Order: sequence, then structure tokens, then C-alpha cells
Amino acid sequence: MTLSNRASESSSGLHFATIAHGGLIWDAYLHFEDDPRRPTSFRASIRFVPPTASADGGPTPAETTVLIIEESYDAAVAKARAFDDRQLQDFLRSALPGDPEET
Repeated sequence: MTLSNRASESSSGLHFATIAHGGLIWDAYLHFEDDPRRPTSFRASIRFVPPTASADGGPTPAETTVLIIEESYDAAVAKARAFDDRQLQDFLRSALPGDPEET
């Protein structure tokens, strides 16, 4: 993975999927965390961003804990892209505030 490829990621991370949940379309981004104690490990969480900002009282972005730990950037991206929509919806549901039975 070249530096220029990483530079093309948005501030939310690398977009890798779009899912539907709760009547909204959510974009899923892979958010890498720097860990100076493990420079050879690529650790990432998933950040879900709704179509509209919370300015109108809508949902705000939600982020999971670290779910992916791989030895290379490419392996981490491949693992994220291997999740199916049902798994991503479950991750989103677990990251949203409130009672999981309500979402």
C-alpha cells in the first residue's frame, strides 16, 4: 500500500461499504488507529456515518471498538470488505446509543 493510496482516505477513514439500517443509508468507513507499541499491526474500528448530520436532530456517527487487527493494511481492508450487510448492521446496532431492542 502506497502513501498516496492512504492519503486518499477521507477524514472519516476508508469508505468500504454502504448499508441500510433504521430507514437510513449509512456509509461504513474503516478507521485505523495508530499504536506506537505495535508498529507492524494494523488495528481498525468501523465508523458509521448517517446521510445527514445531527444538525436536524438526526442520528450522529457511531463507531465500534477495534474489530480488525491484521499484519498489513491490505489484509485489514480485505477483512472489512468481507463482512456482509447483516454483520455490518449488527456492528452498527451495537455502536448506536440507546436500547438495542429499539433499533
